[in-house]
Amino acid sequence: MTIFHDILKIWKSQDLLSEAWAESLEMLYFSEKIFNKSIIYFKSGKNIESVKELKKKDQTINDFHKSVRRKIVTHFSMGENSKNITSGLILTEMVVDVERIGDYCKNISDLTILSSKKMNLKPHQSKIEKIENVILKRFSNTIEAIKDQNEDLAFKLVKKYNSKIASSSDNIVNEIITGKTKYPSSSDAASAALYVRYLKRIGAHLKNISTTIINPYDKIGYLDNTKLL
Repeated sequence: MTIFHDILKIWKSQDLLSEAWAESLEMLYFSEKIFNKSIIYFKSGKNIESVKELKKKDQTINDFHKSVRRKIVTHFSMGENSKNITSGLILTEMVVDVERIGDYCKNISDLTILSSKKMNLKPHQSKIEKIENVILKRFSNTIEAIKDQNEDLAFKLVKKYNSKIASSSDNIVNEIITGKTKYPSSSDAASAALYVRYLKRIGAHLKNISTTIINPYDKIGYLDNTKLL
């Protein structure tokens, strides 16, 4: 059993932290919806007005972020609560990663708006779709791991990150930059490179969130190789 179980009990047992925890989960669910829609719009190149509205949803994620931080600070400003400050720090780290996911979803929407048409990603289409599917599944699994305190699932998510997302994204970008793979237009090539980079960063932030379950505070966001062997 990790420290996360004890920390979660603290979050759920005290009013302001309980509210912050509930909002953090809601923030995660909301980010997943935004991500799903971002992918759909990007691949279709249609409904540009809907994409513009989707971009505005990032403000909701920012509002969640500020609300969670405010509740945490207020809670620990009361002297008797200061002994459990690690729990607040961990929750703060988690919502920072969720907020960054929102930013990258907004970046994907920007690509869709700037192109204003369906982009030709055929040279890497199958590889890109594999990355998308991995992250879609990772998103739901990350929420499950956090909500259910599932350490085994968190370990798997962290351990598989590099092989499943990072290396695939890097290979696509390298093939585009070196000219190994040609695209119909420079616009399509640039969009593909940026898109897979954004997907990679979203995957990285989901990985960071998973580490809040299995790592001590000082190692959140990093691979603890002693545990992954």
